[in-house]
Amino acid sequence: MPDVLVLVDHDGERVHKSTYELLAAARRLGDPAAVLVGTPGTSARLKESLARHGATGVHAAESAEAGEFVGSLAVDALLLAGRTVSPAAVLVSATTDGKEVAGRLAARLDAGLLIDAVDLDSSGAVTQVVFGGSYTVRSEVSHGIPVIALRPGSFEPEEHPVEAVEHELVLPPIDPAGSARVIARRATPAGDRPELTEASVVVSGGRGVGGADGFEVVEELADALGGAVGASRAAVDAGYYPHQYQVGQTGKTVSPQLYIALGISGAIQHLAGMQTSRTIVAVNKDPDAPVFAVADYGVVGDLFSVAPQLTREVAARRGVA
Repeated sequence: MPDVLVLVDHDGERVHKSTYELLAAARRLGDPAAVLVGTPGTSARLKESLARHGATGVHAAESAEAGEFVGSLAVDALLLAGRTVSPAAVLVSATTDGKEVAGRLAARLDAGLLIDAVDLDSSGAVTQVVFGGSYTVRSEVSHGIPVIALRPGSFEPEEHPVEAVEHELVLPPIDPAGSARVIARRATPAGDRPELTEASVVVSGGRGVGGADGFEVVEELADALGGAVGASRAAVDAGYYPHQYQVGQTGKTVSPQLYIALGISGAIQHLAGMQTSRTIVAVNKDPDAPVFAVADYGVVGDLFSVAPQLTREVAARRGVA
């Protein structure tokens, strides 16, 4: 079977869940081959987990400068790996960084680019969400190697243990004129909750929570479910919650198993970032709120009454379990 290149998202110590999803998707097209860019020693730490999830090969490009440049090293590594294996396709996560890499790679390859894919079949055709979530379309590349950016959460990670063969990639000298250099880093406060784009459960609050204090009920429900907290753009703009938790077209895109929207009306900007979630539950006082059009389950009521009841019920059931 042909190889399918998968760009590895990682933090140097662990592989992100979105990469395991890409490896599962890649098996529909061929043999997954991971492309890993990191500082020296990264491949040795991550190779085993990649092989456990089906990576038959690990193409490692290690450089002391790996953390200093945005995108360019990943593009170079994918190009080098592609020359080695003649891949059937290249898969990356449809994150902000992943989309940049995908676009630059497609331009370098003179290849077709498919962004925001939410499904992929064995023929290479993908399902995409386009125009801010207004339409779902089926697309395929008619020229060159398909470069596909797949939304995190679109596939379930699967363990598929194999023996991974490691290949060393020697990166060319970096061209500073064509590369963005990281000149400063600012740490984001970390908590005990899962990362928003990787969580299987997301509970989001909107303008309906009424203020920053109102997010306490959102956080309590998220903690009871072991999920992440999100926020609508309206809530973020009003200062109710930090910007890094915004879900939507100008925020983060999520596709969890369960998405609970509390006090969110459902503007198209927000729906574009969450409507591919497997199960959507909406709580809103307005029976005509647009969010109910995409919700699998809807509750017309006061979120400050409904959410605490749900939190207590979840906690009770988990306690019994």
